[in-house]
Amino acid sequence: MSDIATSAIVDGTLNTLIAASVVTWSLILIKGVQHARISYHNRKFSQKFWGSPSIQSAVHLDDQKGPAARVAGIGFATLIETDGGASTHDLEHTWDRQELLDRRLRQQMQKERGSLESGLAVLATIGSISPFVGLFGTVWGIMGALTNISKSGSASLEVVAGPIGEALVATAVGIAVAVPAVVGYNFFIRRNKVVWAFLDDFAIDFVHLALKSSFIIERSNSKPAAAAKLTEISSSKKQSVKDSHDELLAKEAHA
Repeated sequence: MSDIATSAIVDGTLNTLIAASVVTWSLILIKGVQHARISYHNRKFSQKFWGSPSIQSAVHLDDQKGPAARVAGIGFATLIETDGGASTHDLEHTWDRQELLDRRLRQQMQKERGSLESGLAVLATIGSISPFVGLFGTVWGIMGALTNISKSGSASLEVVAGPIGEALVATAVGIAVAVPAVVGYNFFIRRNKVVWAFLDDFAIDFVHLALKSSFIIERSNSKPAAAAKLTEISSSKKQSVKDSHDELLAKEAHA
């Protein structure tokens, strides 16, 4: 085992751990800013929503951001779509208005959950494998050091301490990378649970408020965001049907 190969492997291990550390702290910073923005927007929207005199007037809350506002936007769009009874006859509208509203709210909440959980798998992976990557570098470095000792024929402290000490640095770096990743992962998992519980409670309360208004929101008084969301839902359905039709035609042509 050459000194150059041993040095390259140990250096490569250290560089990998340094890159993992950069990724870890970048994700921690990004997720921290994301949760700070989410907390601010949810709190701001919640104050305005519950300060509205009725659910009908809450439709006019404009320029709202954050998960809670997007969940409410989907809810308003669904109520507008089913205002006076849905005229379309498809599988999605075989449910009653309450079931459709609940389904749409849950779908949006799952999208918000996916956004909240993005990047956490990377933190979990770095936290799990970094100590083992560092240990690999240490073991390889010690193997090289022992090989050099056997070649030199001397096992004095001056010969052993330097190479083995350098190899042990890889383990220390691996642990130093893993600890922030694990702590960050656990912290953001806890924050996600708090946000999810807030959205779950909000969705339940929204359904109850809609029930009190008989699931009716007048189209003429709908806010632009809700109308845009309704258009988005309709466009998505049309595109899905078109894609399915094109796929069926392609299969028939191939047959």
